[in-house]
Amino acid sequence: MTSQPASLAGLDIRAEIERLRKERKAVILAHYYQSPEIQDLADFVGDSLELSRKAAATDAEVIAFCGVKFMAETAKILSPQKIVVLPDMEAGCSLEDSCPPEKFRAFRARHPDHIALTYINCSTEVKALSDIIVTSSSAETILAQIPPEQKIIFGPDRHLGGYLARKFNRPMLLWPGVCIVHEAFSETELLKLKAQHPGAPVAAHPECPPAIIDHADYVGSTSGILNFAKDFPGDTLIVATEPHIIHQMEKTLPDKHFIGAPGADGNCNCNICPYMALNTLEKLYVALRDLQPRIEIEEGLRLAAKKSLDRMLEMAGGTVGKGDLGGAVMLSRQMLGSNR
Repeated sequence: MTSQPASLAGLDIRAEIERLRKERKAVILAHYYQSPEIQDLADFVGDSLELSRKAAATDAEVIAFCGVKFMAETAKILSPQKIVVLPDMEAGCSLEDSCPPEKFRAFRARHPDHIALTYINCSTEVKALSDIIVTSSSAETILAQIPPEQKIIFGPDRHLGGYLARKFNRPMLLWPGVCIVHEAFSETELLKLKAQHPGAPVAAHPECPPAIIDHADYVGSTSGILNFAKDFPGDTLIVATEPHIIHQMEKTLPDKHFIGAPGADGNCNCNICPYMALNTLEKLYVALRDLQPRIEIEEGLRLAAKKSLDRMLEMAGGTVGKGDLGGAVMLSRQMLGSNR
């Protein structure tokens, strides 16, 4: 556990978080990639959009989002009336960093006949410049509804975009971003691991490079990987995503064995997200105590970003979060506003 600052010495951090959770009328959210100690005290653990939607459905006045910045921003977009805090404002994302809004705007301007299908791992500004946001669980459902003659820009994850392009035989202009966590997996080391555990399936996140995806028995979102872990008939699963997800697998399925896919050095240390690791119990306590660092989004920008999220929810139906949004709808030119 991270050593406590001198100002927090002597405090029972967990007890203080519980006290502040009640006093602040707060809901604590933890992404699957957070440390086990944060996952275990959260009200909800899950994918980023799923968490934001669950928080929006509560009567909480404060959302403490233990994840990364774009996730907390999404929570604020969906719950503008709630205070949203992020334990460490430096908890960013390599995908978001790879796609500065001004460069994305210029890229869109060079391809005016393309719509922008954009992965949720991006800034609020890029969401506002996009036509439809997708998650790793909803992307296939949404892409299947877009007419084949419609040209598409997909960003910021070129591996997720490439996976979709191959699966649907659908050419797309790919923004060249990658997730540093999933990029670190080693095909050579994965093959060694498979040889050590013959018959063990591989579950991989679509942010992985093609060389890893090609060896996967299942490809899907973090929630999808968890569901696969419950359903596969064997007792050993190799998991190619950020290894903290294994904590939830081991809690739910104690009789099964889960092995994190290795990086180039033969272990999983390089595959721990350094941004997610910035959040600690101590920082969560301070965020609840001070209601800082706080996520603030200008209202015009929030509404522009919400349009692309709303389109996703309309088109994805039950594939994201609650599943209470009714049937999918076909994309039409009228749906697409002037987000560019």
